[in-house]
Amino acid sequence: MTRRLNQLALLIVTILTTLTSLFAQASPTGLATATGGAQSNAPLILVFGDSLSAEYGLKRGSGWVALMQDQLKKEGFPHRIMNASISGETTAGGLSRLPATLKKYKPNIMILELGANDGLRGLPVAQTERNLRSMISLADSAGAKSLIVGIRVPPNYGGLYAKQFDGIFSSIAQSVNAPLVPFMLAGIADNPKMFQSDGIHPNEQAQRAIFANIWPTLVSSELLGQQKRP
Repeated sequence: MTRRLNQLALLIVTILTTLTSLFAQASPTGLATATGGAQSNAPLILVFGDSLSAEYGLKRGSGWVALMQDQLKKEGFPHRIMNASISGETTAGGLSRLPATLKKYKPNIMILELGANDGLRGLPVAQTERNLRSMISLADSAGAKSLIVGIRVPPNYGGLYAKQFDGIFSSIAQSVNAPLVPFMLAGIADNPKMFQSDGIHPNEQAQRAIFANIWPTLVSSELLGQQKRP
């Protein structure tokens, strides 16, 4: 019975994320948006993710990406952020649209937050890893350094799958020498009060915690450099 319920839940998630993706691509709120109002020649950070970064179900400007832009400004960094996240995105979808995104925005840094929808659908781990590596390689060729944001999945497809999936991000980060956020939902994943009514997407209260999981890695790495406003 438990297995059937898990399969039903995953089917519902797949349908929801697919519909969300279609809506996002048809809606201006699902397209790339810039935050911060910085000068156009300022260093650009591209956030390339899924619903966990696209403010799904949230008031615009309340997500962790907006909080990061506020913190950059507060600490005197000139960087502006382009949020090119789309709800429902898989690593395959991200890989297909990344070349055009890199060409259009020419980012200095890419924060790569993809993989959750692959895991929820039980897609092959090797395929997810290959897609993530390809995206990092494309960013590198375009002159953008990457920060990898890891995610974990529940053991719906078995503990081995979950363990292998979790290992993708650290393996890639180590091999390409990129900074890594091991788990973006650390500290909130087991707290139902941090999620919207669907039980999948973090609510507005959780955004501060997500930001706190990602910001230290960004600022402690060499990605931002020492450039600050006078």
